Amino acid sequence: MSARTRGTRARKAPAAALPSERILVLDFGSQTTQLIARRVRESGVYCEIHPFNMPAEKIRTFAPRGVILSGSPASVTQAGAPMPDPAVFDLGVPVLGICYGMQVMTKMLGGRVGHAQRREYGHAELSIARAGRLFASIGRPGQPVPVWMSHGDRIERPPKGFVPLARTVNSPVAAMGDLSRERYGVQFHPEVVHTPGGKQILANFARKVCGCRADWTPASFIEHSIAMIREKVGRGKVVCALSGGVDSSVVAVLVHRAIGDQLTCIFVDPGLMREGERQQVEATFRKRFKMRLRVVDARKRFLRVLDGVEDPEAKRKRIGHEFIAVFEEEARKIGGADFLAQGTLYPDVIESVSFRGPSAVIKSHHNVGGLPAAMRLKLVEPLREIFKDEARAAGEALGLPESIVWRQPFPGPGLAIRVIGPVSERRLSILRHADAIVEEEIRGGGWYRKLWQAFAVLLPIRTVGVMGDERTYENVIAVRAVTSEDGMTADWAPLPAALLRRLSSRIINEVKGVNRVVYDVSSKPPSTIEWE
Repeated sequence: MSARTRGTRARKAPAAALPSERILVLDFGSQTTQLIARRVRESGVYCEIHPFNMPAEKIRTFAPRGVILSGSPASVTQAGAPMPDPAVFDLGVPVLGICYGMQVMTKMLGGRVGHAQRREYGHAELSIARAGRLFASIGRPGQPVPVWMSHGDRIERPPKGFVPLARTVNSPVAAMGDLSRERYGVQFHPEVVHTPGGKQILANFARKVCGCRADWTPASFIEHSIAMIREKVGRGKVVCALSGGVDSSVVAVLVHRAIGDQLTCIFVDPGLMREGERQQVEATFRKRFKMRLRVVDARKRFLRVLDGVEDPEAKRKRIGHEFIAVFEEEARKIGGADFLAQGTLYPDVIESVSFRGPSAVIKSHHNVGGLPAAMRLKLVEPLREIFKDEARAAGEALGLPESIVWRQPFPGPGLAIRVIGPVSERRLSILRHADAIVEEEIRGGGWYRKLWQAFAVLLPIRTVGVMGDERTYENVIAVRAVTSEDGMTADWAPLPAALLRRLSSRIINEVKGVNRVVYDVSSKPPSTIEWE
């Protein structure tokens, strides 16, 4: 049976919906709100984030099994502090308040919140008085549990019906609960890695308190996505901008599994990719997955538009505009395309609907195309409800190779913003070769999966060196390797000295035109991960 036939026959089945059981997080502006949803999903329960001021009646339409109130940089003692619809406590479902969310619950339900004499920021030890369902399997009886605090207010008197569940030295009510109505509050942040048992606490809330089943899995996501794609696309044609990264790769395989040859993928080679990426894309998607794939060699075009450009933002804009132009030309050659498939992830979605609203500045290297507005095609975005780690899990379940599923993030403008200063074919070649050595050594040293990113940067300076008996005046390569949970913050990685020595030796000896290698030991903040 052909791919086209499989897609046509299967469209008779009704589209699956998202999991019927879900937890809603109301976002009050905490930097870790996304982590709450991710931790709940890691327990196998679907979770969504919505603005703190969503009306209770709107919340009711989602039929949530529970509601979580996030933290916030605000204080409930301030005038104009963000508050939810009071009816959120009358939905008849369990509610968990985290830090500011606990204080909101206390104030709105008749308790008292005051300024703490000693603010708590960082590690604290939690003494659990009553475990119950929320703290089931957390720590050992009688032993304190490490948690992460970040607050200047504290609960002075819980609301009527609430009892203290745990305390710290500075917070007599570090956790509380109205056990008859399943309302809970914790002063600490269970979502962060600094609270080792926090993931279990959130799982306890979702599974034991709210009674949710663990039915949010890669397999269930794939099943419902395929059904939704078939229903939306029908017999239409879809184009997909394939970069070889995990997001666009998962989208391509999902859409192809749903509608077969109605999909055409377009891979634009701008000459700014890492070594061997074009060949890997062709081998994976054309040969392995038998997709319709158009590969466009646009290297000369992109070098022309980048000629003499040094400003990084100008590089991004020129690359983005040229990418759109090339993609439009190829889409027109296909003819009759109705839909554009793209790898929008859940963080991109909630960026525009959360407490904070749209970011004032979205990093332009995250999206080089702006394709939807330019193409005027209807969108197919099967990843818009999932996080990056869930996209990787789906990619593994779909049979994508590990080299794609676990590929480290790569900026949309590619090596152009890692060549600091003007871009030329020779400078790209130097960087591409050095970068390939970095990846090879990082993989061989067992560090690749431990790092968020590791890459080479070609600096716009030359230094004096001695190679053999000759004086040289050549280029400098900087090596950047960082660890991170989500890219929002990052620490430089303490790579072993022996590994750094190999990196330096190989780059200097194997990359013609380089006589010095330096290692970047700055963290984010104050630095960024990319140099441009």
